[in-house]
Amino acid sequence: MSDIAHFFGPVDSEELLQVGSLKEQQFGNLFRIHSNSEGFPDLDTIDIAIIGVREDRNADNNKGCQLAPNAVRAYLYKLYGGSFNVNVADLGNINPGHSTDDTYFALRTCVDFLVRKNIVPVIIGGSQDLTYAQFLGYKDLEQTINVVAIDSVFDLGNPDEEISNTSYLGKIILHQPNYLFNYSNVGYQTYLVDQSSLQMMNRLYFDVYRLGQVRDMIEEAEPIIRQADMITFDITAIKHSDAPANPNPSPNGFYAEEACQMMRYAGMNDKLSSLGIYEINPEYDEHGKTAHLAAQMIWCFMDGFYNRKNDFPNRTSPDYTRFHVILQDEKYEINFYKSKKSDRWWMEIPYPPHKDLKFERHTLIPCSYKDYESATKNEIPDRWWQTYQKLA
Repeated sequence: MSDIAHFFGPVDSEELLQVGSLKEQQFGNLFRIHSNSEGFPDLDTIDIAIIGVREDRNADNNKGCQLAPNAVRAYLYKLYGGSFNVNVADLGNINPGHSTDDTYFALRTCVDFLVRKNIVPVIIGGSQDLTYAQFLGYKDLEQTINVVAIDSVFDLGNPDEEISNTSYLGKIILHQPNYLFNYSNVGYQTYLVDQSSLQMMNRLYFDVYRLGQVRDMIEEAEPIIRQADMITFDITAIKHSDAPANPNPSPNGFYAEEACQMMRYAGMNDKLSSLGIYEINPEYDEHGKTAHLAAQMIWCFMDGFYNRKNDFPNRTSPDYTRFHVILQDEKYEINFYKSKKSDRWWMEIPYPPHKDLKFERHTLIPCSYKDYESATKNEIPDRWWQTYQKLA
């Protein structure tokens, strides 16, 4: 029995999903499912663990999103595996604790346990304040991490407020000891964001990308997502017509296929170790459209995961082409590395010799060919400069 089994209730797969009627190659028959009949799954050889979290007590105006995990499962189990063999366990649901802190503790403990076993938890919330518990799962891993949020707003909140699904980020930024290295927001919508929050992001050298910026060139989201150790995805970042299951909708946002594309990028990120999808409220869903989309997003994540290239650069490996660029009258030098295996790019940040090794894992950062092009035109790429400032 696993150290975390006691946190989970089983999935009633027979009643909920009619698993008996599934075809052999559908996920409901391929996953190892925590059920009353089978018990908690053995986690040896497992790559990905599905975790439902039925918690919405800190949801501002979205009570009912705790019912999302089973709604998503109903569609996820009916999907067919792709050209990859899945080693996936569905651990069941973390039910609400006596207090939200109890639920956070359970999720934090599970994330820590699974990440240490090199199993990627895919969390189906529940409200997005669970991101804080997801983040706390990294507290004892003794490394600084990068968080990427796919969200239409920043969810900063006021430091004096109680935590909620609209104020969890402030708690992450202010957490002591501080093990957050970088926060990236993908898809914020300017008219939903306070300008002072935007200025704060710039002061902290966090990188934030407007919806229009990302949608113009969705492939430019790939290097942003490739930086992440953990990803939090608010379903309201997707336009209401494609994902209606929320009482706080926006007519603008990502299209469903763009959300799936970003989830494939997430899966292909060799260092990503947890993913959370939050804020789906089945009460507002039309014909299960959002739950079905979330299931397909998880499918795309798995497709990316099982096509990982494991090509994080080794500076001396012959598997990479190195490009050396000198900028601004020899004031800055940037080494770029291009993988011969995947055609993906990285750039090197000079690491100050007086620093300890705490941030060394952040000195090679993902980038795109566009960043290399900028450098050849004597322009310092934004993401290089932001990381350089943080390390200086």
